[in-house]
Amino acid sequence: MPPETKELVLGGQAVIEGVMMKGPLAYAVAVRKASGEIRVRDFPLVESAARKRIAKVPLVRGVVTMAVMLAIGYRALQYSADEAMADEEGGPPAASGAGDGAKAGLAMAGAMALALLLAVGLFFLLPLYATHLLSGLVPALEGSLAFNLADGAIRVLVFVLYIVGITRMKDIRRVFEYHGAEHKVINAYEAKADLTPEGVREYPRLHPRCGTSFLLFVMVISILVFSLIPRESSLLAKALLRLPLIPAIAGISYEVLRLSARKTRSIGFRSLVAPGLWLQRLTTREPDLPQIEVAIASFRRVSGSPRPEVSLVG
Repeated sequence: MPPETKELVLGGQAVIEGVMMKGPLAYAVAVRKASGEIRVRDFPLVESAARKRIAKVPLVRGVVTMAVMLAIGYRALQYSADEAMADEEGGPPAASGAGDGAKAGLAMAGAMALALLLAVGLFFLLPLYATHLLSGLVPALEGSLAFNLADGAIRVLVFVLYIVGITRMKDIRRVFEYHGAEHKVINAYEAKADLTPEGVREYPRLHPRCGTSFLLFVMVISILVFSLIPRESSLLAKALLRLPLIPAIAGISYEVLRLSARKTRSIGFRSLVAPGLWLQRLTTREPDLPQIEVAIASFRRVSGSPRPEVSLVG
C-alpha cells in the first residue's frame, strides 16, 4: 500500500442469496430476489469520537471490531432472511405486521445467541473435555505444553470437521458460493480491474484476509493464551477461566491478521496465511455470473470515490 494512501477498512459477508459489504460510512446488503431483481439496501454507520480513539488502540480495537461486525452481520442476515421469506410468501417484507416483525427479530436474536453459545461450547469447551479424557489415557499429556497442544489440535480438527459437515447442506453451499463471489470482487478491485461479472469471474475466490483465516488464527493463538491458565487447575476452573480469555484471543488474532495484510509479499506471512487459504477451499465455492453481479452491486454501493484500499475481507 502506498504510504500516502489512507487505509480504509472494507469488509464483507455472504448472506442468504446475497452479499453484504461494509464501507467506512455505511454497509450495504444486496440480495437476489426470486424474480431476478437485485435489491440493495444501505445501512448507515454511526462513527463516534470514542470509536475513533479505540480504533488506534491495539488489541482493544480487535475486540470492538469483532463485536461491531457481529452486530452488522446479524442485521444483514435478518434483512436477507426477510427478503427470502417475502419471496416464499409472494409479497414484500413489509406485508407482515409489526408484531410479526418483532417476533421474527426476537427469533433471529435468540438463534444468534444460541449459535454463539454453541460455538463456545463446540470449539472451546468440548476440546478441553476431550483432552482431559485423553490425558487420563496418555500420561505424556499431563504437562501444560503437551496438554494445550493436544487441546489445540482437537479444536482445529473439530472446526474443520464442522466446516466439512455443513458444506453438505444445499443452502450453506449457496452461501459459500456468494462468499466466493465476494472474494472475487475484492480481488478484482484490488487489481484495479473493471468490475464486470465476466471480468471478475477470472479472479481467485480465495483471499488472504478472509474471516476464515481469522478463525484459524483464533484456533492457533488460543493454544498460547490458554497455556497461561495454571496446569493444576481443575477441569471446571479451566473451563471458566477460558471464557474471559476469548476476547484477548480475538484481539491478538485481529492484530496478526492486520499485520499479515501489510506484509503480503513476505514469505513468512504468506506461510502464516497459507492454512487459512487452504481452509477457504471449503468455505468458498465457485460462483456463477448472477451471484458475482450481486456482489458487485453491494460493493459499488459502499466503495464510493475516491477508490479506497481494502484491508479486511469477510
